Amino acid sequence: MNEEKIGNEQKIRRPRQADIATLAGVSVSTVSRVLANEPGISDTVRRQILKVAAEHGYPVKSATEAVAGGLALIASDGVTGGLSVFYEAIVDGLRAGAAEAGMPFEIRMVREDRTTPDAVRDYMRAASAEGLFLVGIDPNEMLRAWLLDGMTPAVLVNGTDPMMQLDGVSPANFFGAYQATSRLMKAGHRRILHLSGSHRHTIRERIRGFEAAIAAVSGAEGRFVDLALQGSASGEAHERTAAILAENAGFTAAFCMNDFIAVGVLEAVTEAGLRVPEDFAIVGFDDLPCALMTNPQLSTMRVDRAALGREAISLMLSRFRNRTAPARHICQAVIPVPGGTVPNAETRE
Repeated sequence: MNEEKIGNEQKIRRPRQADIATLAGVSVSTVSRVLANEPGISDTVRRQILKVAAEHGYPVKSATEAVAGGLALIASDGVTGGLSVFYEAIVDGLRAGAAEAGMPFEIRMVREDRTTPDAVRDYMRAASAEGLFLVGIDPNEMLRAWLLDGMTPAVLVNGTDPMMQLDGVSPANFFGAYQATSRLMKAGHRRILHLSGSHRHTIRERIRGFEAAIAAVSGAEGRFVDLALQGSASGEAHERTAAILAENAGFTAAFCMNDFIAVGVLEAVTEAGLRVPEDFAIVGFDDLPCALMTNPQLSTMRVDRAALGREAISLMLSRFRNRTAPARHICQAVIPVPGGTVPNAETRE
């Protein structure tokens, strides 16, 4: 559709976003995001779309129009129990995305077992927040019911809703775990440990990914080692791995829920006199700074944590615009990071 034709049709109808997209040479989704003042679009593209829209009479939301505020509740048990570096990057992404969108944004650490509807309502009122980000928190049934009944915009950050009622963003936990386990099997290992907790939906997806990868290879055997994760994750992993190695059960590799756990496994394996990766191979998850400090350097799976925060802001902006739309869940890809705890053959994948 050329510009002259659009000009004639404006006499009888308002131009559509598809018309603006054609004239600006971009996709309709890009036009939609710019007109909604969503983040993640370059200034050059944004200015071009707004210019075309203005020239053809499309009503444009003022960039200075107030955006509803958001409050992020983050599980204090997680951020003070060793995972602060993981959540720090997520919060950075949330803050950056909120700033780009002009969204007033506050964050508060809370005990997950105290996220009652009354408490959350008070937190949101104090922050003048219309939207709620639950960071590392799986809502209990009372909180879930309150959010849904009141149609409160809510996004699970590093979380997923198995009932598909709440928006969420998370790493691709199932496929990341599947690939991590496959890395070990491609290196020739067939008896593999998986050290993990089972306390969150996202973590259970990693367990499912591990089990699926084991089931896909004839003769492979996996053993799930359920960790309590009440104190030091590395310390508990060290203790459990040492006990398993003492059984002489023939396990030669481990996929670990996160890099802290992998550090404990590596210490136990080394103390047992085994060579890594020749006798025992290890893959972690999250690509935390400690992965660079082990000897040999840890093979792990990278999670773009800042991207999780930015995507959560995008989901919230969409929810502000339409509170009755079906829930959406965004999965961020998890990227293998080569290291020295799996044979070097993995770098050729």
